[in-house]
Amino acid sequence: MKPIYKRILLKLSGEGLMGEKNFGMSAEVINSLAKQIKDVYDAGVGVCLVVGGGNIFRGAKEASKGMNRTVADQVGMMATVMNALYLQNALEQIGAEVRVLSGLEMPEVCEHYVYRRALRHLQKGRIIIFAAGTGNPYFTTDTAAALRASEMQCDVILKSTQVDGVYDSDPRKNPKAKKFDEISYDEVISKQLKVMDMTAVALAQENNIPVVVFSQSSPKALMNAVTGKGKFTIIKNEVK
Repeated sequence: MKPIYKRILLKLSGEGLMGEKNFGMSAEVINSLAKQIKDVYDAGVGVCLVVGGGNIFRGAKEASKGMNRTVADQVGMMATVMNALYLQNALEQIGAEVRVLSGLEMPEVCEHYVYRRALRHLQKGRIIIFAAGTGNPYFTTDTAAALRASEMQCDVILKSTQVDGVYDSDPRKNPKAKKFDEISYDEVISKQLKVMDMTAVALAQENNIPVVVFSQSSPKALMNAVTGKGKFTIIKNEVK
């Protein structure tokens, strides 16, 4: 199978790293994801990643309980760094060259995000994991994914979820939910579909970057998405 994208931004949710656990990280899930990422990388695709931190801490949720939102989001950003380092280690153990670039300065742990430094890593054929979101509170990791994909001139944003695409309602609650094979950004916004936050959708739309939403459940899920196979929904400016 031949990849149809030259450079991708893979968005992984923190919850997707838990596996069957209620909290934290599943080594089995992370090792499986690392192998899928390495397979795509070995196929000649430039790989950037943004990982969430919801398996450890959710800033918005804690803020709703009375915690200061700025502080809660800062803690959430640090949770994404933990996930990024774990994923970096899993990739390095199978022979990939990886760099973690953080929106927050943590020089003893990882590199600080600098635009030209990130581009240089890609030019040298390294996998990049963008951690700590945008480095600012009130912005989700979905928005960070759309921002970094725009900066790195990625061909697509691949959003890994627990379902195989975008539906008009939650298919886990509504067995009659309708799945979209493709849908426009305008429809996502007008229908208030909860696939990504509206800031992320608007940013992807403005920079004309398609978003492919797929399920990470299959061991070949990422390769299928990169080659245009399997089940997924594509969000783009113009649909047939």
